[in-house]
Amino acid sequence: MANVDELLETFGNMTLLELSDFVKKFEEKFEVTAAAPVAVAAVGAAAPAEAAEEQDEFDVILEGAGEKKIQVIKVVREIVSGLGLKEAKDLVEGAPKPILEKVAKDAAEAAKAKLEEAGAKVSVK
Repeated sequence: MANVDELLETFGNMTLLELSDFVKKFEEKFEVTAAAPVAVAAVGAAAPAEAAEEQDEFDVILEGAGEKKIQVIKVVREIVSGLGLKEAKDLVEGAPKPILEKVAKDAAEAAKAKLEEAGAKVSVK
């Protein structure tokens, strides 16, 4: 049986797309679903309390590639470290998708500016 630390190391080295594919295959094989509805309910209940505090972590979400898809793919590869051409292309074509999660405001604004300059539609949440 595999060591838990080895599994965590393996998952830590995977891209978001690889992890997403793994979760889908895991759910199919074991006929289970991720517990996202429970997590969403917990986050929804905690959101009003957090609204009073200033947000310090932001998500950069690619809403659409626009007309210059190739330029957007190049910028996505530049922004997301370790992303190959195929993964970046799949990410851009699968929009809306999160590009960066839980980053500082400055990093989120810089990524948004680069993506919009390349012609993409981007939102920061």
